[in-house]
Amino acid sequence: MMKAKIAIVGATGAVGEELLNVLDELDFPVESILPLASAKSAGSEVEFQGKSYKVLELNEKVFEQNPVDIAFFSAGGSVSEKYANFAVKAGAVVIDNTSHFRMNEDVPLVVPEVNPEDIKLYKKTGIIANPNCSTIQMMHVLKPLDEAFDLQRVDVATYQAASGAGKEGMEELVRGMQSFFEFKLDEFKAETFPYTLALNLIPQIDVFNEENSYTKEELKMINESQKILHKKFELSATCVRVPVLRSHSEALTLHFKKAVDVKKAIKILEKAPSIKLIDDIKKKKYPMPLFTSDTNETYVGRIRKDLSRENVLHLWCVADQIRVGAATNAVRIALKWLELHNKS
Repeated sequence: MMKAKIAIVGATGAVGEELLNVLDELDFPVESILPLASAKSAGSEVEFQGKSYKVLELNEKVFEQNPVDIAFFSAGGSVSEKYANFAVKAGAVVIDNTSHFRMNEDVPLVVPEVNPEDIKLYKKTGIIANPNCSTIQMMHVLKPLDEAFDLQRVDVATYQAASGAGKEGMEELVRGMQSFFEFKLDEFKAETFPYTLALNLIPQIDVFNEENSYTKEELKMINESQKILHKKFELSATCVRVPVLRSHSEALTLHFKKAVDVKKAIKILEKAPSIKLIDDIKKKKYPMPLFTSDTNETYVGRIRKDLSRENVLHLWCVADQIRVGAATNAVRIALKWLELHNKS
């Protein structure tokens, strides 16, 4: 496999830093690293495999002056909107971690374990979109079960960690907890979140759609899931921010056309890629954020059939948002793209 020249836009952010870690862990064939960030972070350094790389300022000429094969974008939708096409014009394939290109019909939206065949569609625009964090881990679960039982509807409640709002979100949660232990929580002013997250739950992630009262985060899950699975099915989501540093959790209720065999469902999930089963109620073993952070898999447990309907399955899944929901999925897309590139 060819070695690739890699650019990371947003290299000093939470996802950018994790991309470097995952590239190393997954033995990605890297020839060189080009870390890019805003003028504020330019001049700082990042490390990869024991070597330091100076962060350059992102601008319209940087890809032309420093050609790369793959450009990971993890610096916000407005940044991707402005600069992604400059990377494409300079010869790179862009793997975008923001929401900007996801629903563009000419841009493939990819979870490699689910729809790797869509990667080849990148040639239309030179861009591959990384799905929303909460969508990715759900796709790991839905795809194999859909193939077995024919998925008809999903009801999901997410419990999303502060990491979903990046470094700022995690730092604000820590400051809030510090204020609590100093007996000053009533004086704490939230900036990243609409309310204080410490010792609290916030049933809002992103802005509300006034027409239907769903949030933008909830609508992402609905729209992206259908695009990835290439299937129209009913889906409703309630997304909640919780006082956890890393790893998103989801409670899933899945309605199928066929009656569900729980033992068969468990065997399917045991064999499914990027899934780890933790489901032993006798020993009180099930996935939890604290023990799944900093890993590259989606953990599944609490699998059970509905008490009233033969075709309904309930389960619980947890995954590290920064990795599974962003960096790891992006790197796995890049690995699949390299496979295609080597064959062509």
